[in-house]
Amino acid sequence: MNRFSRQTILPGFGQEAQKKLQNSSVLVIGAGGLGCPAILYLAAAGLGRIGIMDGDTVAESNLNRQVIYGEAEIGINKALASSHYLKSKYNDIQIQYIPEFLSPSNAATFISQYDIIVDGSDNFSTRYLVNDACVLLGKPLVFAAIYQNEGQVAIFNAFDGAVNYRDLYPEPPKENEIPNCSETGVLGVLPGIIGTIQAAETIKFLTGFGDTLVNKMLYYNLLNHQIYQVELTKIEKSTSFLPKNLDELASRDYALFCDAEEGVRWRDALRGLEINPKNILIDVREPHETPQLRGYKYLNLPFSNSYDISPEIEKAETIFLFCQTGIRSLRMAREMKKKLSGKNVYSILGGIESPESPLN
Repeated sequence: MNRFSRQTILPGFGQEAQKKLQNSSVLVIGAGGLGCPAILYLAAAGLGRIGIMDGDTVAESNLNRQVIYGEAEIGINKALASSHYLKSKYNDIQIQYIPEFLSPSNAATFISQYDIIVDGSDNFSTRYLVNDACVLLGKPLVFAAIYQNEGQVAIFNAFDGAVNYRDLYPEPPKENEIPNCSETGVLGVLPGIIGTIQAAETIKFLTGFGDTLVNKMLYYNLLNHQIYQVELTKIEKSTSFLPKNLDELASRDYALFCDAEEGVRWRDALRGLEINPKNILIDVREPHETPQLRGYKYLNLPFSNSYDISPEIEKAETIFLFCQTGIRSLRMAREMKKKLSGKNVYSILGGIESPESPLN
C-alpha cells in the first residue's frame, strides 16, 4: 500500500496536494521541543526536502519533550541526530542538516533555499532574526511559542503586505515585560501539541488544504484545552524597525540571548560568541582561582583590576563576564557599562559553578 494513501484518499486533499508536498521544501529552525514534532510529521507527510538547523547538542533535560532523541543521543548535535533518525525511517527522504545556530551572517543564505520556514526557536532574538529575514526574502513563516501551560501558533509573511512578527512586537520586550530567561518548566506534551500544529499549518499552507492561520494567532491552553483565534492586523510603525535590506540584516546585532539587562545563561553567552567574533568572554576571577575554563578563548580581567580596560575590550561589540558564582561578574558588568557607555555587557548567571557551565 502506498505510504501516503491515507492522506491522498482524504476528501479535498488527494494526489494533487501530495504532489505539491513532494515538490516543496521546508526549513525547520530549532530541533527542540517545537521542532521535533514538526520535523516528524512533515517527514511522515512526504515533504520533498527538509532542512534542519540547530547548533545545540542533546542534553538529558531535553528528553521529556524532544521525542526524536534518547539517551544514546546525549551530547550529539540536534540537527545531525534528528536527520539520522529520519533517514533510518525513510530511505528516500531528502534532508539537509545544518549543525549551527541561525545568525545574521548566515540567515539569508539558508532561508533563501526553502519555500517555507518553521520557527522552532525558544528566544526572542532568533524570532526577530527569522522574521526579518523572511520578510526581506519573501518567505512565509510558521511561528510558534510556548510558556508554561500555554502555546500559540501563527503564519506570518504569507504574502506581500501580510502580518509579520513585528506587527505584534515592533521591538523586543523589556526585561520586566517578559518571563526571565531561565527555564520556567513545561510538560513535554505541550510543545508536542504546538509543534504538531505547526506541521499541520505548514502542510495546509503548501497544499491549499483548509483554512490556515494566515494573519491569525491560535492560542491553546493545556490546563483546560481552551482554544481560540485572534485576527491580526498590520501596524504602520512596524516597517520602521525592519532592516532595509539583506546587508543591513547581516550587520545587525541580533544577540541570541534574552533581553536581560545584566544576566545571561551560559548557553546563550556561548552562542553569542559563536555567531559574532567581535563578542568576547572575560574571566573576572583572580589568577589563582580554579577550575580554569578550557576549550574556549577568553580574556582575564580580575575583579580587583576592573579599572584596566584594554583596547581589545573597548572594541568588542558584546562582552560576557564570568566568575565563580556570578556575583563579582554582575558587579563588574554594572561598572563596565558605566565606563563603556552604550556597550552590551552581560554577567553569566551562576558563573563557573552553574550546572550549565561547560565544566559541568
